[in-house]
Amino acid sequence: MQAEPKNSLVGEEYEVEVGPVAHGGHCIARTPEGRVLFVRHTLPGERIVARVTEGDETSRFLRADAVTVLEPSKDRVEAPCPYAGPGRCGGCDWQHAKPGAQRRLKAEVLTEQLQRLAGLTPEEAGWDGTVMPAEGDKVPAGEVPSWRTRVQYAVDPDTGRAGLRRHRSHEVQPIDHCMIAAEGVSELGVERRDWSGMETVEAIAATGSQDRQVVLTPRPGARLPLVELDRPVSVLRVDEKDGGVHRVHGRPFVRERADGRTYRVGNGGFWQVHPKAADTLVTAVMQGLLPRKGETALDLYCGVGLFAGAIADRVGDEGAVLGIESGKRAVEDARHNLAAFDRVRVEQGKVEAVLPRTGITEVDLIVLDPPRAGAGRATVRHLADLGARRIAYVACDPAALARDLGYFREGGYRVRTLRAFDLFPMTQHVECVAILEPAAKGS
Repeated sequence: MQAEPKNSLVGEEYEVEVGPVAHGGHCIARTPEGRVLFVRHTLPGERIVARVTEGDETSRFLRADAVTVLEPSKDRVEAPCPYAGPGRCGGCDWQHAKPGAQRRLKAEVLTEQLQRLAGLTPEEAGWDGTVMPAEGDKVPAGEVPSWRTRVQYAVDPDTGRAGLRRHRSHEVQPIDHCMIAAEGVSELGVERRDWSGMETVEAIAATGSQDRQVVLTPRPGARLPLVELDRPVSVLRVDEKDGGVHRVHGRPFVRERADGRTYRVGNGGFWQVHPKAADTLVTAVMQGLLPRKGETALDLYCGVGLFAGAIADRVGDEGAVLGIESGKRAVEDARHNLAAFDRVRVEQGKVEAVLPRTGITEVDLIVLDPPRAGAGRATVRHLADLGARRIAYVACDPAALARDLGYFREGGYRVRTLRAFDLFPMTQHVECVAILEPAAKGS
């Protein structure tokens, strides 16, 4: 471990009053000298002792952990997970908060980002200010829903044990059990095996089928272990030279279910992690877009075709859907998944490059589910010029969503409704679906 620089403040402790929640899974406090602290493991209104984990005398702000709680919030609970807390697993942000309080904190973050980056109040965004739990996730304080169907374990290079990375660190916290892992992941017994020579082990338990898969990333020069887990699994490995994912044995894909349809997801590709997420989001998008027979639609950043399939079902044989996705394997899967629809096409490439080449000048509906960074001003401007009667924006990051909503407003679109879903319990993350429509002239 490198020595801290001479002006480092790491390890310094401050007794502070904790202010509001901030985007990123921490709260804001100030040192007695007025320097900003981003503090984890605390809640608004608490009085704590904060220990600095990052920063020095020249830093604009410091990162810190709450190591002693002097005056706890009424929303505080004992963290159910033994691996949650300062210096331990970085996977969960809010294990120490009641479930209802977690959703309120996420709502406060979304409210602040909408106001600061889009100039929108909840009322102006058509949002009731709540973050809704997924079906079955309303649990009493002190309990944890087991929802994570995909868990990427890091492997301790010295012991070969699987664990999870500590917050903002490459260090591995060995664990015996991840409380938020879905039953289908936990029953594999990954934590009980020796993974010497592996960098990571990703475990996947499909929703709607019994498919189980592990994706191994070996350290340079290491040989794959003989994988013997507590349930049958397919095994894939990540090539150290090109980063490609290759089948070792079993199927190279898992089968997921959503909206009454089966989707093939290959090579550890993207699928919503919460077992209720795909259906929840499809329902919200379809209720917002209200597709009509014969309409044309775009599904951007379409992955394996989840939203494209749902729209195609509803626009019928006279309608048409174009999906655009950058991942080669995801495009292959999307084409397979949507092969029953004659008027659905999927193009491979980055949205900002492919969309202008299509020559499309108008469209009825658009759904976009961009990566965490958002779509960006140029892409939003292009979409606004297509004149869609409704646009559904699916977002996993409140800041990126708010920025892009501001760009849509510049392009003549207003937010009709916004819904927020707690599809990542115990973490800072929140999933949103915004429905946009052309603003009235002069508004």
